[in-house]
Amino acid sequence: MNLLRQVSVTVAVTLAVSFVFTPQLTLAKSGFPADIDMLNLTELPVTMTDQGGKLLLSDSPEMVEDDGIMYQDTVSGDIRLFFHHVNATKELKKIVLLLVNDSDIATDVVVNQYGLGGPGLDYLAVGKTAEMNYLKQAESELIEVPAKGTALLEPILNKTVVPPDALVNGIYDFQSKIPIKVVIMMLPVDADPATFAATASVLPNTNHRLRGTFSGRDRILVPSQVYNSAQDGVMAITLADNKLDTYVNGIDATDGSKTLNYGNYGVMYKLFLPTAFEKNYSLYLNPRGGAYAGGMNVKYRHQEEYTIGTPADKLFFGNKKDNEVAHLGDYAGGQSLWLTFSPPGASSLPVKIVLAPATKNK
Repeated sequence: MNLLRQVSVTVAVTLAVSFVFTPQLTLAKSGFPADIDMLNLTELPVTMTDQGGKLLLSDSPEMVEDDGIMYQDTVSGDIRLFFHHVNATKELKKIVLLLVNDSDIATDVVVNQYGLGGPGLDYLAVGKTAEMNYLKQAESELIEVPAKGTALLEPILNKTVVPPDALVNGIYDFQSKIPIKVVIMMLPVDADPATFAATASVLPNTNHRLRGTFSGRDRILVPSQVYNSAQDGVMAITLADNKLDTYVNGIDATDGSKTLNYGNYGVMYKLFLPTAFEKNYSLYLNPRGGAYAGGMNVKYRHQEEYTIGTPADKLFFGNKKDNEVAHLGDYAGGQSLWLTFSPPGASSLPVKIVLAPATKNK
């Protein structure tokens, strides 16, 4: 697992553009009118349920100008950490994830899924790499945290130099049976993390206030009606717009204030699509907020499972045309289909999942 983590750090940009499955295209090329009004598509109604444990979000300050702690909280059970920070100093730094066990008994922390991107100066590439690595990773690791001691959640980061203006972005799912303090911090390259954390101050929050602890790290979405491409035509599911799909509320554990996760970063969306047997259908992703670079896991017919880039043939899309889409595939109606993804670091939200009649039979 450590070898995989080393690869994710050293070749972040390469990984971000190397997954090519289906082409990015405009609506005109996909077989229906290019002038379709994407903003006013009929919405496929969905039921949303939040579940899956705690989400720790560390994205404020995003531009870290001083050594210190960006976020920390003591949690137990199922935990996801999403962190997204830039070294905004003029010096070389490191960004480290420390686990602190204040109890009198040792504990094992199980890391069951993770993705790491950066450090890098192309922020969209770093965010896409972190998400693609997370979606494709399937190896677990046990980290022993001694009583009254510490351990590194990601040892590679303690050896990774972060240059000025470089971004590091990561997504880590792990479990702890007892309360464990998770500390995300920036510090000098030669500093010992445990020694530094013992006296470090929490850095001030920014106006964006993108940090906190949130309940429900996964959002399960199930449409309340079966999609029939022959009858329903083109429909959409809008995500992370804070209207049809609201942002999650939480608490900033560093000061007790309420916080809102603008964009739902770190929330893993798991969308099930019930469809009619009569006709095949096509799926697309349409970014509505600007530049978007991410990935998506597809599980089809209970057995076919793969990860695609969104978009697949280049790093990002969505900054030029309102009707720009990434093709997520053509599927047979009536078959089980799950889509899993999360708002990628550095990308803009909201997005639309667009369902349409297939342009050709399978």
